Amino acid sequence: MFAIVDIETTGGHAHNGGITEIAIVLFDGKKIEGVYETLINPQMPIQPFVQTLTGITNAMVANAPLFSAVAPHIYHLLKDRIFVAHNVNFDYAFVKQHLNACGIELNTQKLCTIRLSRKIFPGLPKYGLGSICKTLQINHSQQHRASGDALATTELFKLLIQNDKSGNLQKMMKGRSIATYLPPHIPEEQFINIPEKPGVYYFYNQQKKIIYVGKAKNLKKRVTQHFANNKTTAQKQAFLREVYAIEFNVCSSEFTAAILESIEIKKRWPKYNKSQKFKEQKFGLYHFIDNKGYERLAIDKWKKQLNPLAAFSYITEANNCLWNLIHEFELIPYLCFLDKNEPDYPLPDTFEYNARVKKAIQSLEAQAITCSIKDGSHYILIEKGMFTGMGTLQNEPEQTALTVEMLKNALTPYPENDVIKHLIQQYIRNYPEQVIYFNN
Repeated sequence: MFAIVDIETTGGHAHNGGITEIAIVLFDGKKIEGVYETLINPQMPIQPFVQTLTGITNAMVANAPLFSAVAPHIYHLLKDRIFVAHNVNFDYAFVKQHLNACGIELNTQKLCTIRLSRKIFPGLPKYGLGSICKTLQINHSQQHRASGDALATTELFKLLIQNDKSGNLQKMMKGRSIATYLPPHIPEEQFINIPEKPGVYYFYNQQKKIIYVGKAKNLKKRVTQHFANNKTTAQKQAFLREVYAIEFNVCSSEFTAAILESIEIKKRWPKYNKSQKFKEQKFGLYHFIDNKGYERLAIDKWKKQLNPLAAFSYITEANNCLWNLIHEFELIPYLCFLDKNEPDYPLPDTFEYNARVKKAIQSLEAQAITCSIKDGSHYILIEKGMFTGMGTLQNEPEQTALTVEMLKNALTPYPENDVIKHLIQQYIRNYPEQVIYFNN
């Protein structure tokens, strides 16, 4: 009925590490029916610290069989049994990956003795195999060797069956229980409490640091997808080892969730997020008066302490905007720092030229709309073309009574970035009826 499995590896993840030893204990729920164990030549070096931990050296596995040679027999032992292990996702991922490499597909039910132990023996100080064996006085003479760990896990499993007064084992074995794919450190209650609503979710490590942020149209479905598949990628295996807790924020829609996700990634820089983790080089169009009295426009890198007339993600975008103003309002490129050569004609009177600059600025301000997007219970505020904040109102007024100051006082201020800028532009194009405009 059960195959209790333990493996030793070269280190690393299932997709790039090798198995150095495997032990399988065949167990019918009461007694051991058979034991299979063998060293395996991983065809790669064993990491030094792993050799120290397990005692398995490169020399010991040099003449051992390759996994491909024993793969059919291993599959035969596992295929009709429930795959049991202490932190089952780790062992299962390695075995499945190696069988796949041999053209053999393993799809068996899994059972984790760490998670089962947390339910049947709650409140223990630690649930690692060595610690729990010591607490429950289980003989564990060969730690970090496949046979010793598999036999100790079998004795633990016997105790779990004997002390299972609430039917936890049957619940885990019934259908596709969430306990079979959740990382061992995450309490089931945390997962059960995740709603099927849009929002942002956070994965925390043991030090309570956020290591991944994601957004979802359906939080429960998306979080489940992270753990329910059988992928053996480095990121998946890292999640299984490192995720200790999940938190979430419910949003009105996937749109507001996408904005919040981008804010959180930029703010927290989570370890396992790949997209959006880049420093944005922003540029601004600035206005000042020089010592000769000329009002001048200039492009420079974004400066937090200054308030630009317009902001740009790329220098070419900023240059194009300024050249358009130059052509439309007859500005002088030299006075806009786009031509280093002083013109060979006399500069116009400051009063006349400054009037042109003022018209150019008014044109920019007219294009930079101030508005709010109403998305469910959430409001998104855009001031002069820039995203400035998001949140909900405690007492929602009539739309005609809504003001910019009211929103600024109630919403949480956030910095704009390229992702948010494009999200908002696309939303305004697709859902103009959701936009509330204010006079600049």
